[in-house]
Amino acid sequence: MPTPLPTASETLLGPPSRDEVQFIARGLVSACRPHTGLTDLQTVVIEAITKSMTGVEVDTTTLEPLAPDAFAEGLRRRDQAFRTRLVQIMELGNMILTPPDPAVAEQVETFAVELNADHECIRIAREVAEGSRRLAAIDFDRNRYLSSIADDAVTAAHTTGGLEDTWSGSVIDADLAARWQSLSELAPDSIGRKVHNFYVARGFAFPGEEGSAPPLLAQHDWVHVLADFGTTVESELEVFGFISRASDDPEAFALLAMVINLFETGQLDHAAGIFEADAGHLSACGVPWRLADSLRRGALTDGSVDFLAVDWFDLAEQTPEQLRDHFGVRPKAEEAVRAGSVGPWDPGGISPFQVRAGRALADDRGREYRSFGATPTS
Repeated sequence: MPTPLPTASETLLGPPSRDEVQFIARGLVSACRPHTGLTDLQTVVIEAITKSMTGVEVDTTTLEPLAPDAFAEGLRRRDQAFRTRLVQIMELGNMILTPPDPAVAEQVETFAVELNADHECIRIAREVAEGSRRLAAIDFDRNRYLSSIADDAVTAAHTTGGLEDTWSGSVIDADLAARWQSLSELAPDSIGRKVHNFYVARGFAFPGEEGSAPPLLAQHDWVHVLADFGTTVESELEVFGFISRASDDPEAFALLAMVINLFETGQLDHAAGIFEADAGHLSACGVPWRLADSLRRGALTDGSVDFLAVDWFDLAEQTPEQLRDHFGVRPKAEEAVRAGSVGPWDPGGISPFQVRAGRALADDRGREYRSFGATPTS
């Protein structure tokens, strides 16, 4: 039976104590542990997220199992938002299992019900994984997260098409392309100029040009610069982890589900009109810590921010530093940097393929290639 939500006066709003963190970790492990025990990836992901979010180190191998009702009762004073975030971590632990384990999926659902959490985000995440309603598909009218930001997102993307066009495919729009190209006229230290250079270095077509990314997907490129994430596949996991956690809408979790199922499990073969499956990247050394830190940084932004719905052109003249202050974007944790988290201009912040694409585009347009300092890992 679902554990009732607390009244306003009963609700515990502060950060969890060390004992509560241990208790929460027991619940997370119990919800997503297969009958054979946690996988190595589940272990490091849960431990990394716990440490990043709370500052408390947990050894998952020492935790005793916890029944769903007992876990929910122990969190009786926590509100629905707190409980729902825990369910999302459980579902993340479920999503990264390959092959999928139906018993674990059912366990997570049982915990979600007992917690009285908003677990619509689980259903959406699983449909993304199954490909039945991936974010690249036509079915936007039933995608509650994207629909909830639809008007703002289409306006911010500065395209004349609807949400389907802005997300699922390239849009040919001369006015839109000119708007993006004009970013080259801004001050060198502005975020707009840096995003322009970001595109040129990587050989990306500007939104509105043939072969460009869908305009709504291009919104996330500003976040690469704002939050200092490179453009390798591992960095895409960080960017979408950050974006999904910065929004208070629990269904933004679908964005993280998209990249996990593209770039770890391969359950999703393509998405957003441009991404193709490339499995195994979350399992790479250090990447769970990078993802965990991106979730932490997203959680610490000021208020709830739908970064895909921000009108970046209104902010384009400001510097990344000014906008980090504006949105409350905290620095990366040292652990994430040690684990390999890099920015767009750091060594390893661009892929060799992107450098080749940048050179090819420069040759095609009869100009010298400029990387603006971006270099692949040597």
